[in-house]
Amino acid sequence: MTSLTPAAIVTRLRAAGCVFAEDEARLLVATACDHTELAAMVERRAAGRPLEHVLGWAEFRGLRIAVDAGVFVPRRRTEFLVQEAAALAGPGAVVVDLCCGSGALGAALGAAVGRIELHAADIDPAAVRCARRNVADAGGRVYEGDLYEPLPVALRGRVDVLLANVPYVPTDEVGLLPPEARIHEARVALDGGADGLDVLRRVTGDAARWLAPGGRLLFETSERQAPYALAAVVDGGLVPRSVGDEEMYATVVIGTRPA
Repeated sequence: MTSLTPAAIVTRLRAAGCVFAEDEARLLVATACDHTELAAMVERRAAGRPLEHVLGWAEFRGLRIAVDAGVFVPRRRTEFLVQEAAALAGPGAVVVDLCCGSGALGAALGAAVGRIELHAADIDPAAVRCARRNVADAGGRVYEGDLYEPLPVALRGRVDVLLANVPYVPTDEVGLLPPEARIHEARVALDGGADGLDVLRRVTGDAARWLAPGGRLLFETSERQAPYALAAVVDGGLVPRSVGDEEMYATVVIGTRPA
């Protein structure tokens, strides 16, 4: 780019298909340290990289969440999951964030509730590195491994709120996702198996062992998958219910361990 005027940046982004070019241009200008960095950021965005990966952060419930290249970008609809969890978690609650990705959910819940005992886990090393930075203010600890496997055994039967932002896109539909997701985010954060519920079934199958009496498991799913997700919760010995937000296109299933 020969000129880095805001108008030129907007034109470049529009030509690349960025629908919200003006808003993105403002964010890029505000984030870049100098014109050289700004030019590189504009070109990366125009080449199709997710805006959040270019900026190095995503906004989530008013927080600036660090998001490195390749790490799953927290979706705005998932703010509804945190909202529901915040209504159930009191100060001092023991919280586990499985499939934590960047750690956005745990960080946001900690900011909303105040003092919590936060533990998070993810199988993706890049996500774990991000999450450790993002949950630091909440005093959270992050473990690398598959679902419950890396969690301290001492947490069994103590968890008040278990967040599980599991991948739920059916394998055959991953290729239909926008390029920003299917090319630039880790597949392990997207692919939920043949019907999209493989990881979820593993979570629900073992949740009761980790939840305290009266503790809750919360996860996001699609409206289409909700009946099957509710059945998985029942199979795991939990009492299910679902809530939704039409404006955010969000469906959350909550499973409660009987007291």
